[in-house]
Amino acid sequence: MGPGPVTSSCGLEATPQTSYHDPSHFTHIAVCGGNNYLDPHEDKALSEYLREACKQGVKLVGVCTGTFAIARAGLLKGQRVCVHWNVINDFRRQFPQIDATPDRLFLESVRVITCAGSSGATDMALHLIRRECGPDKAQQAIRHMILNGMRTSNSPQTHFFEAIQDIRDERVRVAVLTMEQSLNTRLDSQALAERINLSPRQLDRLFQQEMGTTPMRYFKTMRLRYAEWLLQHTDGSIAEIAAECGFSDASHLARDFQAHYTYSPRQSRRKGLRNQASAEAS
Repeated sequence: MGPGPVTSSCGLEATPQTSYHDPSHFTHIAVCGGNNYLDPHEDKALSEYLREACKQGVKLVGVCTGTFAIARAGLLKGQRVCVHWNVINDFRRQFPQIDATPDRLFLESVRVITCAGSSGATDMALHLIRRECGPDKAQQAIRHMILNGMRTSNSPQTHFFEAIQDIRDERVRVAVLTMEQSLNTRLDSQALAERINLSPRQLDRLFQQEMGTTPMRYFKTMRLRYAEWLLQHTDGSIAEIAAECGFSDASHLARDFQAHYTYSPRQSRRKGLRNQASAEAS
C-alpha cells in the first residue's frame, strides 16, 4: 500500500496506517472490488503483494470486481472464474484469455476463489465457515444473519444479461445495455432513443440493420426470457414476476408469454421444478 490517502468512489479519503501485512500470516486474502474496475491501470504494489501471497500458498478471494485486480496481477491464467452478470462483458473485454462465467455464485479452484459479490458473498463466506469451522458454526452464522439457508457454489445468479460482444454498432450495444438495466420498467422507444442521443427512427433503423428486429420487439423478448428465468429459478408469484419484468399484471404476462413460448407461465414453472428435481437426483 503506497503512502498518502486513498480516495473511495464516493470521494471519501482514508489514510492507511500500515503497509500490507506479511501474507504468510493469512490462509486467505480477499480482494474487494470498487467502481474503478474499468480503469485498466494496474496497482503495481497490490499486484506484487498478491503475487507474493500466491507464491506462499495463500488462497486469494476475488469478491465482485476484486477479481479484476487479481486478473491484472496475472494470477488467473488457466482458471475458470465467476463474475457478476452486470460486469461480465467488461471483464471479458479486458481479459479475453480468461474463462469467465456469470452462471455461478462463486467458484473455487486450488489457488483462488472468485465470487459474484452482492448476496453471493454471504454464501461464499458461509461455505468457508462450514469447511474451516464445521457445519454447526455455519448454521449458527445462518441463524445470526436471519437467513433461511445457504446456497451452494453452483446455484445460479439471479440475473439476466445479454452477450453483447458480437454487436458491432456501439449505439446498439448501449441500447441493449440500457434495456438490460430497465427490465422492470415500461421503457418506450422515445425514452430509449433519447438516452443514446438518437431519434426513434434512427434507433429503429440501426436495430434492424444490426439485430434484424425493432428495439421494442427485442426488449419484449428480453423481458419474456427474464420472466421465464424467474419462473424456473425463484418462487415468486406470477403477479410478482410480471411486475418485476415490466408487465402491467399477471394476465398481461401470461398472454404475451403464451404467444412467445406456446406454453403458459405455470407450465414453465412446472418445467423448472422438474429440471431441479432431476439435477438434485443426479
